[in-house]
Amino acid sequence: MNDHPHRRFNPLRQEWVLVSPRRNDRPWQGHVDPAPADAAPPFDPICYLCPGNERARGVRNPRYSSTFAFDNDFAALRPQNAEVRTQSSELRTPNAELRTPNPDDDLLVSRSERGVCRVVCFSPRHDLTLARMATPEIRAVVDRWIDEYASLATMPWVQYALVFENRGPMMGASNPHPHGQIWATETIPNEPAREQEAFARRRSRHGDCLLCAYFGVETRLAERIVCENDAFLAVVPFWAVWPFETLLVSRRHVGAMHELNDTERDALADILRRLITRYDNLFEAPFPYSMGFHQRPIRQTSADDWHLHAHVYPPLLRSATIRKFMVGFELLGSPQRDLTPEDAASRLQAVGEVHYADCTRAGAPR
Repeated sequence: MNDHPHRRFNPLRQEWVLVSPRRNDRPWQGHVDPAPADAAPPFDPICYLCPGNERARGVRNPRYSSTFAFDNDFAALRPQNAEVRTQSSELRTPNAELRTPNPDDDLLVSRSERGVCRVVCFSPRHDLTLARMATPEIRAVVDRWIDEYASLATMPWVQYALVFENRGPMMGASNPHPHGQIWATETIPNEPAREQEAFARRRSRHGDCLLCAYFGVETRLAERIVCENDAFLAVVPFWAVWPFETLLVSRRHVGAMHELNDTERDALADILRRLITRYDNLFEAPFPYSMGFHQRPIRQTSADDWHLHAHVYPPLLRSATIRKFMVGFELLGSPQRDLTPEDAASRLQAVGEVHYADCTRAGAPR
């Protein structure tokens, strides 16, 4: 099967992905991105995330020495929404369903949405990334994520908190300083809501957790595992869409990050550093990606239908300057990938966990 075009089913999204194993052999005369920039300095006096610097709205950062979080100065959502008027100027309160003047038309529907957008700086060092930070430093980031989640959960209207990072200009990062974001919303976003339905469907039909069952299969086959430790497993999922996409799954069935014990939090820091180092080593360049943690909705008390996991979606395909484009059939038909997940996993397995920059400086083997 792996040598021929075929489809694979994604049970989390309830959709199919087309796998075209030989398509990556085609000659490339398309768009080539600029090579990644040279290493950044430890401190940038014009960076609005560095300690002590002034941000765009005039607020000055404290001279922080570990992690630092603040409300996004250009937030996509606000915790208070003004009352909104429909096209007929009828006054509607926040959260009320908004329609066009025709009450029988259910095709044009909108709804107010509140939210809080937080920025989390991972380090005071402008030149670091998660791959270049020590495990205890990443553990501080994990603790900050958990503290932020707990604080957002005290707001009675917040239903979900999504922890994520966009790394690199190719993924739309507006600043190279190591940072991520947390968006808290009063509704469950589309992707977690879809996964919640998948978890519930699996529980109803088979009486077990979807990701616990999947974890067991991947452990038994040992084909797509990239790296692992006592508490987490990083795997190129059987149904991956992006060329080097990975799924990070907790071994213990926990629904949210704050349920991790002290040892598991250390393990999460460890596997993040190791996984992202492997990404950087693949093309010996800073590897762009979007990474986000999916966990149980804040107001949901039962942990049965949720299993903590993270998705890592990197766009690179052939090199540090050639990416995968989701166009044509991918946009209008079904998702499609150009190499098998097994091939992607074997390449990530082969590169090792000593960062290429350290090998270059010291001449050390990986």
